[in-house]
Amino acid sequence: MQKCLEIQHGATPPTRRERFFGKDPLVPEARSWFKGALGERAVAVALEQLGPEWTVLHAVPVGTGQSDIDHVVIGPGGVFTVNTKNHAGQKVFVGGGSFMVSGYRQPHMRNALHEAERAERLLSVAAGVQVRVQPLLILAAAASFKVGRKTPMVVTLQAHQVGRWFHGLRRVKSAEEVRFLSMLAEERGTWHVESLVITDTLRHVQRFERLEREVIAAAGRRRFVRQVSVLGVLAVPAACLLGYWWAIAVSALHG
Repeated sequence: MQKCLEIQHGATPPTRRERFFGKDPLVPEARSWFKGALGERAVAVALEQLGPEWTVLHAVPVGTGQSDIDHVVIGPGGVFTVNTKNHAGQKVFVGGGSFMVSGYRQPHMRNALHEAERAERLLSVAAGVQVRVQPLLILAAAASFKVGRKTPMVVTLQAHQVGRWFHGLRRVKSAEEVRFLSMLAEERGTWHVESLVITDTLRHVQRFERLEREVIAAAGRRRFVRQVSVLGVLAVPAACLLGYWWAIAVSALHG
């Protein structure tokens, strides 16, 4: 959200005419960040419904820069890093080490594995014992999703499969282990060199939600303009046809 808003901050506001015709307020450079944020929010909602036995952390900062892990999930079934992807309107295929989007290979599998390895290393150091972390890829949206014959290197789920998949895991962590690991994971110093960073999260959320409303309103305006245009195009021949039949009727009456 924050990155999307940073890019949008320099955008030129649409004119009154552009707003009337539903010009998309998003600048092209912000579109992927906007879609990514929508995807993370959708997956976050699904994860939050796992129940009290599970701890779910969002946008966990790692390292020294601005990198983060979309979600970290800790519970009876283990510890997981979750990488969300929003491929709305595109066909997704996974199998072995391949993650294909509309026929093009993407590095999502490799990135998810690297993310889990990094989280495993940091969490193990904080815990003083080896902590296994499993990567997950969750699709917030896609036109279609197909799994090949080869088992994917990284478990890949659709958002609606999240609850059933997690609840189907066998217990590998006791309640005490879950509490201990959750406590460590909630400490920013476990993940990031700056143990305390103050950010105005609420303001970012409010600004993003306002932008989302503007994008939705613009899309609705574009649909309305298209419908009016279609009706306008159809109205001309309809009016001509009506005039033709009216002329015939009048001619018949006077005949």
